[in-house]
Amino acid sequence: MTELHLRTAAPADLDAVLAFWKTAAEGTSISDDRDGVKRLVARDPEALILAERDGELVGTVIAGFDGWRCHLYRLAVHPERRRQGIGSALLTAAEERFVRLGGRRADAMVLVRNETGQHAWRAAGYAPEEKWRRWVKHLTD
Repeated sequence: MTELHLRTAAPADLDAVLAFWKTAAEGTSISDDRDGVKRLVARDPEALILAERDGELVGTVIAGFDGWRCHLYRLAVHPERRRQGIGSALLTAAEERFVRLGGRRADAMVLVRNETGQHAWRAAGYAPEEKWRRWVKHLTD
């Protein structure tokens, strides 16, 4: 198996990332479009971390830090590449980024129905925090 290469996404990666999420990510988000990902990369060029093996995109994670909280989104590994340490490598890179930026606690959004994802997050040392509930208001149609 060849070495895993981690790097931050560039504007040229947007279409490949969106196509990858259709195969590897669970669920969709209102921000899962070219404009949403373009805004993310423009605003915080180090937030979207990509994992590649032999030039193929095999994993992603968004490590967003707003100066107050560390948020993880879109941890996704290609279904044929799971259980090879890719998710762990992406989370390590994200957590190291947070520490460099002064972050003290990371949280992840995981769909309730995503049992595979919940298992992966638990294995990485994360746990649900049942006393909190996410409140959402869509700002656009």
